[in-house]
Amino acid sequence: MASTNDHRTPDPQVEPRSTNRRFSAAYKQRILAEYDTLDKQGKGALLRREGLYSSLISAWKSQRDAGAAAALGAPAGRPKADPRDKEIAKLKSEVERLEKELGKARTVIEVQGKLSALLDQLATGSATNDGETK
Repeated sequence: MASTNDHRTPDPQVEPRSTNRRFSAAYKQRILAEYDTLDKQGKGALLRREGLYSSLISAWKSQRDAGAAAALGAPAGRPKADPRDKEIAKLKSEVERLEKELGKARTVIEVQGKLSALLDQLATGSATNDGETK
């Protein structure tokens, strides 16, 4: 028997596809704090009320403990300076020193050039003056 309506309407009892739920850190922390204070029946009621599985609670506890262990394992005080930063500062000071030396060297070369020109001028001038006085 063929149906006159080829297009079927979706069954209203079918649930839409679920998406993965994401939980904030504050939510996880609140649920874990509440979960730890409850007895076995209360824990089950909490899981049903929130729509959670016990495996999620176990995973969240592992994450919390791993985070706490990492925080406790971190050294106290300021983090150690990166050796590259020290090397960069050393190289910058070296560049500044060399630029100052280069500036001095350029000044000396400039003065030597002017002195050489002056001496050449005096030498040619005195050679012509010596020839004139004789």
